[in-house]
Amino acid sequence: MGRGEFAGRDLKRKRKKMRWLKKPWKRRKLRLKDKFDPLEGSPQAKGIVLEKKALEQKQPHSGLIKCVRVQLIKNGKIITVFAPKDGAISFIDEHDEVTIEGLGGSQRGQMGSIPGVRYKVVEVNGVPLEDVRLGKKEKPKR
Repeated sequence: MGRGEFAGRDLKRKRKKMRWLKKPWKRRKLRLKDKFDPLEGSPQAKGIVLEKKALEQKQPHSGLIKCVRVQLIKNGKIITVFAPKDGAISFIDEHDEVTIEGLGGSQRGQMGSIPGVRYKVVEVNGVPLEDVRLGKKEKPKR
C-alpha cells in the first residue's frame, strides 16, 4: 500500500480492483439481476398456475413444502413458487391467475430449507391469499 506523498494514484487503483470482491458491486456492474431475474427487476408479477407439487426440505429438516409451478405472463418463464402458511395450497387450483413476489431471502436467494424456491404467492385470481385462507373473502371462479 502506498504511503508516500504521491501515493494517491496507487490507492485509487487498488480500491478500484478490490471493489470486484464485493458481491453487490459485482452484481450491479455486470447487470446480473437484469440478466437472470425472471421478474425482470419488478417487485411482483402475474402468472398462470401449471401444476401443484410438494418439495422435500433440505437437511436437517424433514417434511413436504407445498409449491406451485407458475408460468409468468410477461415473459413466459416457468418458476416454482411457494404457497405460504397452513392449508394455502388447497385454495390454489391449476389455471388460476396468481400474483407472486420475492420470498425475502438474503440477496434475492431462497429462504431457509426450501430448495431453490425464491418466490411466494400473494394473490389468487385478484384476491389476497391470506383473506381467502382465513375465510374473509371467497375466491372468484374463472
